[in-house]
Amino acid sequence: MTRLPSLFVSHGAPTFAIEPGLAGPKLTALGQALPRPRAVLVVSPHWTTPSPRVGLAARPQTIHDFGGFDPALYEITYPVDGHPALAQRALELLADAGWSPQSDERRGLDHGAWVPLRHLYPKADVPAFQVSLPSRLDSDGAWAFGAALAPLADEGVLIVGSGSLTHNLAEFRTGAGSDESYVAEFAAWVRNAVVQGDSVRLRQTLALATHARHAHPTPEHFWPLLVAAGAASSALPAKVIEGGITHGVLSMDSFLFGAA
Repeated sequence: MTRLPSLFVSHGAPTFAIEPGLAGPKLTALGQALPRPRAVLVVSPHWTTPSPRVGLAARPQTIHDFGGFDPALYEITYPVDGHPALAQRALELLADAGWSPQSDERRGLDHGAWVPLRHLYPKADVPAFQVSLPSRLDSDGAWAFGAALAPLADEGVLIVGSGSLTHNLAEFRTGAGSDESYVAEFAAWVRNAVVQGDSVRLRQTLALATHARHAHPTPEHFWPLLVAAGAASSALPAKVIEGGITHGVLSMDSFLFGAA
């Protein structure tokens, strides 16, 4: 079986589900171009636990874990099957790597998972399951977490880190992000590290990048990028999936690591 690449996707606001913008059609095209996975594993900051948990539900529910948005969003479901066998394999790999994971037979898919999956596989015909993001991570830990899951890519699993390339929630809520320059500059800094395959620099993003503290007042939406990169067989090749900027503060760029 051909090894699958890993993917970081910026999932944006929940409205991305019904406002695809630039990123949505590109994710759909990507889903059509990639070899068909046996399952998709998603790590999202909207499921964060002290030690990792792995969703084993055979039919994961669509979780609407947000408030104050268009009522139409709460009517959307993503009726996908889970994959308990491959989820169990993820559980074993994490245990072997010393992460002390636990299983969760009831957990569904939060919006960090089902919103981008709705674009990537709009027919909901590829099984999907989530692995929670450990709550106490640093950059090396996030990378190592992805590396622990990496063998699944050889077993037909598309490993997806779903976060946000920029995520200043206070500015999003207040609509204060009228100046997109810092968002573009931070996104360009990260993009440069990705396309050069500079894994050391990428792991140091929040310490070194221009506007890092502004783009990520808290790091949880950045860690999935390092999870996805850590899950790749190598830093290169890497493909940029440009998504533009939404709501003035959310860069929607995504990255594919290790594509053939």
